[in-house]
Amino acid sequence: MNIDIIVGDITALDVDAIVNAANSTLLGGGGVDGAIHRAAGPRLMEACLAIPELSPGVRCPTGEARITAGFDLKARYIIHTVGPIWLGGQSGEPEQLASCYRQSLALATEYDLASIAFPAISCGVYGYPPHRAARVAVRTLLDAPEGGPSVVRVCCFSEDMAATWREALSGAR
Repeated sequence: MNIDIIVGDITALDVDAIVNAANSTLLGGGGVDGAIHRAAGPRLMEACLAIPELSPGVRCPTGEARITAGFDLKARYIIHTVGPIWLGGQSGEPEQLASCYRQSLALATEYDLASIAFPAISCGVYGYPPHRAARVAVRTLLDAPEGGPSVVRVCCFSEDMAATWREALSGAR
């Protein structure tokens, strides 16, 4: 697996799938979630509404992932995953965050996708400290079983965030 850390707009990437840092309703929100919903167009909302609720308002629990078409995006698919809200690190946040990456990669493997792009899951309004999130994510990506996507991009929204991820990647190798 080749892991690239880039700065850019994840909605513009030409990859098989982009990962959406979604909320549990899958109906859009702020940050990358809102940007993906706007860029993918109204059919994405229809597809998300078609995903059954597991409990009122919850289509995807924290740490899990769901897949939809990419609609108006260059990416063929959107993999929606719900990262943990940072509560200090003692409430299962690292395990939940690692599960987001594992489950997203598992869906990419199931759909035989060669390339995938992740945002910095939970590092925005969910408050996960970026240096901690990057270490969890990089370790999880590097430990992924063979047979999944050969190209993995982490698309950061700023050069500072990308530097944090590059540091985690270089420290893990």
